[in-house]
Amino acid sequence: MSEQDSRFQAGMATRRAVLGESYVEGAERGKTKFTEDFQRFITETAWGAVWSRPGLTRRERSLITIALLAAGGHDEEVAMHVRATANTGATAQDIKEVLLHVALYAGIPAANKAYKTANEELAKLDTDGGIA
Repeated sequence: MSEQDSRFQAGMATRRAVLGESYVEGAERGKTKFTEDFQRFITETAWGAVWSRPGLTRRERSLITIALLAAGGHDEEVAMHVRATANTGATAQDIKEVLLHVALYAGIPAANKAYKTANEELAKLDTDGGIA
């Protein structure tokens, strides 16, 4: 097996563990000729080369990811990664604290949008995060 194939396999396993089997299966079913190279790229790089590394826990990576996505205003990705906390061990309290940091370092508007998104997703997950 090539190094690239090995990264893909590790990435797919990590992606399934973090995002959930049904999400990944849906993404796989939704692949087209146009998107298949991109899907392979994110599986190999994001999930196989970065998320699969030792050094940080999945909980830590999850929180960092939420902060960065929130800072960039990527609401759909924030929502996806808030849902993924059910698999990474990050709590609603963790997310709340991370988003306070986003407000401080990336701006209140970015955090405001992310709080709204996270609150909606946490409410769907029936966690203690759906605090209005």
